[in-house]
Amino acid sequence: MRNQSGNYRDCVASRQSAKVARTEILSIIFGQILRMVWDPKDPWSKKSDPLEEALKQAQSQFQNLLPSFKNLMPSSGFRNVAVAGLLVFVAWQSVFIVAPDEEGVVKRFGAPVRTVGPGPHGKIPFIETVLQPKVQKLHRIEVGFRTDRQGRQQMLAQEALMLTGDMNILAIEFIVQYKIKESANYLFSVAEIHETIGKAAEASMREVVGKGKIDEALTTGKAQIQQDTQVLLQTLLDQYQGGIQVAAIQLQDVSPPEAVAAAFKDVTNAKEDREKLINQSQSYRNDILPKAQGEAAQVVNQAKGNAQARLNRAQGEANRFLATLKEYNQAKDIISKRIYIETMEEILPNVEKIIIDGKAADRMLPYLPLDRHKPMTSTPTEDHKP
Repeated sequence: MRNQSGNYRDCVASRQSAKVARTEILSIIFGQILRMVWDPKDPWSKKSDPLEEALKQAQSQFQNLLPSFKNLMPSSGFRNVAVAGLLVFVAWQSVFIVAPDEEGVVKRFGAPVRTVGPGPHGKIPFIETVLQPKVQKLHRIEVGFRTDRQGRQQMLAQEALMLTGDMNILAIEFIVQYKIKESANYLFSVAEIHETIGKAAEASMREVVGKGKIDEALTTGKAQIQQDTQVLLQTLLDQYQGGIQVAAIQLQDVSPPEAVAAAFKDVTNAKEDREKLINQSQSYRNDILPKAQGEAAQVVNQAKGNAQARLNRAQGEANRFLATLKEYNQAKDIISKRIYIETMEEILPNVEKIIIDGKAADRMLPYLPLDRHKPMTSTPTEDHKP
């Protein structure tokens, strides 16, 4: 029992000595690294550097503990392997590789010091750490709804319900797509950047929708709403210095709330009926107006033609009368008889006429051939037609 307890104490003591040795080794490595990055303000000053003194004390303590540490090491080969492994580990911690779609943001004691592009790069191990955000990835934020793992969408009323400029309520669901423009600002300038972008997008959409009317948001104004919201959101994020480039705003659904959906549908149907009647009236107008204009033009042209024909006819009759008058003045008796005969022909076109000189008429007996007289037969009128 005593031997076992003694062995146990020896093991505990050896483990404690090993822990102390490891601590001293790490302190020396850390001191060397600090010496690499230490930049004293007065390198030509002869005053002792407090960091140098601390390193010297650590080295002297390690040298005092080195004999006991050597007793704990089993062999020189193991020491060489341990040193080589430590060097490999330090070298592995000093190099990092940035992918083509990433940017590397190097932090030193938690503060960003530089940004590097794709490829292999170096850093100070155990002091500097690297964050590598995806700068080429198109990120997505849902506003007004959420999509679960099964792909089902559920509306969030507190985000989706918005008031339009004409005092109507709409449920608007949309997506914000963005890329990382400045990695350092994206990671360190704004806390909870994802939530901040969502809240800023919601506020921008509310402002844009509040300036318009409900008909524009439901019909032809969606593209303009998306564009205005994108511009306003980009302005807000630039003021926040969030390092974000807004790629697009996509409206997923714009509809009235479920509580008033039926009444809103009735109003929409009434507006559609009104537009339908207006379109029908416009179509009838466009059909009848050209016809009426054509008929009016035809009547006007006919009237002009008739007026011109009558004018020409009157002009001809006047010319004929003047010519007859000229001849009448030259031979009044002959022209008078000629006019009389022509007038009788026009008046009695179907009557047999016998012309007798005035002197011969006194010696002739008037004779009326009744046997050759044909009685006039009346033609049936439209009233007597069977």
